[in-house]
Amino acid sequence: MKPIFNISLMCMDFLDIRRQMQISNRRADMYHIDIMDGHFVPNITLSPDLARAISGISDLPLDFHMMVTDPQQYIASCAQAAAALTARGILSFYSPHAEVLSGSAFRIIDRIRAAGFRPGVAVNPETPLSAVLAYLHRLDKVTFMSVDPGFAGQPFIPEVLDKVREAKALRDSDPEKYRFIIEIDGSCNKNTYKLLADAGVQSFVLGSSGLFKNDPDLEKAYDIMKADFEQATGWPAT
Repeated sequence: MKPIFNISLMCMDFLDIRRQMQISNRRADMYHIDIMDGHFVPNITLSPDLARAISGISDLPLDFHMMVTDPQQYIASCAQAAAALTARGILSFYSPHAEVLSGSAFRIIDRIRAAGFRPGVAVNPETPLSAVLAYLHRLDKVTFMSVDPGFAGQPFIPEVLDKVREAKALRDSDPEKYRFIIEIDGSCNKNTYKLLADAGVQSFVLGSSGLFKNDPDLEKAYDIMKADFEQATGWPAT
């Protein structure tokens, strides 16, 4: 499969977001929407209301990354925000954190899928893959955090690569049972593309270091990103 470039809306210029989305609609594969509640992480960032506005001017799937203590609380509002896309057959992702799912994972995953989402899960750098193993077969995407959640611009945590390799080996051992996309969120850029691709990453969340700081002109920034990716990995970026 081709690499998936998942663009972090948190890193866009909100004073220029419509123009940047017009460019990204042609160049990206998905929009990564960080929703934080100020409890699971100290920050408060994007909201379902912004996602609703975005869904009206894009045909790209939305990827809700739920950095929240109670992910059930937001399923309905995020489903409403993505409803215009869902009605057109474009299914979005909803990924709560593994660290808050203990005791209710299966029920929450069922609710996520019933709401019209593709269920995923996000895993903090220090959380082992074994924490999600019981329900891994029910997921469409696993997002491995390669930085601590909640803050942009952190350095890459290389120990996460062992979990990525472990997840890829497990999926490859039984492709009928495991169908999840392997994604990395955090410090995806020209210095890490090869490490990530070699380990088995398929979807790359791109923010400031991988995309927006490449050039003030976002078209040029995309060109630089894709050239960096192809040079590092030998993997065609289109």
